[in-house]
Amino acid sequence: MAQTEATPGTMTVSTSAAERQKQLIYTLSRVWAWAFLLGLIIFFTFAVLGTTDGRVKFYSIRNTQSILVAITPVLLMGLGQTFVIITAGIDLSVGWVMGLSSVVSAIIVRDLAADGMDVTLAILISIVAGIVAAAIVGLINGLIIARLKVPSFIVTLGMSFIARGAAFLIGGGMTIGGLPPELRNLGNESLLYLVRAGEHSGLYFFKAPELSRADLRSLDRIFTWPVIITAVIVVVAIFVLRKTQFGRHTYAIGGNREAALRAGVPVDRHTVMIYIMSATTAGVAGVLHTARFSGGSAVAGDPLLLGSIAAVIIGGVSLFGGSGTVTGTIIGALIIAVLQTGLVMLNVDPFWQFVVVGIVVILAVLIDQSRDLIFGRAEAA
Repeated sequence: MAQTEATPGTMTVSTSAAERQKQLIYTLSRVWAWAFLLGLIIFFTFAVLGTTDGRVKFYSIRNTQSILVAITPVLLMGLGQTFVIITAGIDLSVGWVMGLSSVVSAIIVRDLAADGMDVTLAILISIVAGIVAAAIVGLINGLIIARLKVPSFIVTLGMSFIARGAAFLIGGGMTIGGLPPELRNLGNESLLYLVRAGEHSGLYFFKAPELSRADLRSLDRIFTWPVIITAVIVVVAIFVLRKTQFGRHTYAIGGNREAALRAGVPVDRHTVMIYIMSATTAGVAGVLHTARFSGGSAVAGDPLLLGSIAAVIIGGVSLFGGSGTVTGTIIGALIIAVLQTGLVMLNVDPFWQFVVVGIVVILAVLIDQSRDLIFGRAEAA
């Protein structure tokens, strides 16, 4: 029987086509979140206009700023969670760590101001105290995980209950009020103010002009201080993960812990630092919550925990460790915020938000696993 031989030219063309197809699949798996976010914005822009006869706009300065403010605590917790999950860990305590930080900072600023201390100094001390309280929780998490080799899921789950109890005990189970108005200014004032109508129309820096009640409706706050603080932390996190030895060690530990040890990476010390970082960013979120709402709440971060993890997963951070970016987490947080805001503006039952976000999370995990299956973990990373 005669056999047909493939010519070298045919093999080259076939190989080239397969490589192009493989590269296309890889690219799509990397950019799907960006495309999905853009698609959501376009959909909600037209859907909201259509359902409200043009009276309400989804894509507006005011709505955009509301979305940015809403994602601030989710993104802050997600930043620390990004580093943790890249190292193939998980931190389930950040929600209640945020609440603990909120309560601690509120009590300290209230008591110091009541004792006559300068308000600015009292606010600074309370901010530091709230963040330090959170960092101590992260230190304990990291030491137990690194030194005693207890799985991160178990340690952080147990610590979430401890932080929860501590927050309720310190705050007496109550929201801490009676805080100085200067703290509320920190949480609600903005870098820019845009007055769209009236005799004071224009753009103002740092402080809005005195407006009548009617003109207040035309005032837009652009870049509140919590948003700016979060943006600065995001830039630092991107730089650390991309450009520093700390970032390279983070990827190395998640990719292959044993290989990282043999390469001289201080795995235990680095693990402790990762969990301190995770708790610290949650602590910043707690302090900003206290400033924004002028009150300390133990339950401030509880509803946001799963959202922060979802943002990281949707953003493409591999649950198996070794790959992921801070930029991806930002996109994941934006997707969740846009989904929730858009569904609310369309008067969709709020419970559907959970269903839709859950579907997106599962989709993200399936895409992540498919990429690893096709290309292998090392190449996909």
